[in-house]
Amino acid sequence: METWSPDGKWIIFQEYNSEGQRTISRQLADGSGPVERLTVPISGPRLPGSLTPDGNTLVFGGEGIWLLPMAGDSEPQPLITSPTDECCPKFSPDGRWIAYVSYELGPNHVYVRPYPAPDVKWLVSGEEGGGEPVWSPDGTELFYRSGDKMMAVPVQTEPTFNAGRPEVLFEGRYVTTQFGIKVPYYDIYLDGQRFLMLKGEQAETGQINVVLNWFEELKRLVPTE
Repeated sequence: METWSPDGKWIIFQEYNSEGQRTISRQLADGSGPVERLTVPISGPRLPGSLTPDGNTLVFGGEGIWLLPMAGDSEPQPLITSPTDECCPKFSPDGRWIAYVSYELGPNHVYVRPYPAPDVKWLVSGEEGGGEPVWSPDGTELFYRSGDKMMAVPVQTEPTFNAGRPEVLFEGRYVTTQFGIKVPYYDIYLDGQRFLMLKGEQAETGQINVVLNWFEELKRLVPTE
């Protein structure tokens, strides 16, 4: 699970140590520098979500949703803590909103809440729910997946947040996470018009030939005398 810094210089990712503990680390995208550990190792997940547009704050999931200042030796600060699971947070392009997945109503529903404003939220995924939220580059749509369906929700962020009705954008068998945590397994091009999806290998269809009276055919092809 990884994310890019807004300037494209860093990749931020979850790293495992030899004891199976997890941290959030980063490394220069060109591989020119060492891996830098950003959080102390823990046994629970540390799943990077995204950075604010200025690159100063990381939001990530792991037994709640957390904020991590990127400067200095700052400690993660809890943003959402509740008895239900939350994960997969993503900052909007303007940095004023966070989309995330919650299990408050059952398996996987997508919500949006303001940042860093009061603790209010909007359900945007409808009754069917879904996961893997990703914002459009211009911030006017929010995408998520519900089964094999890619869903699109028109959103308005000024002067306040308002979400339209989810609609099916397209449908197909694309790779998704094998775990219950619905982290995005796709992304959107900067033009907002194309998606980058993972396609699983297609098993080739075999062919079975049935030969009747094959022993007589064998004797004809390979005579014994």
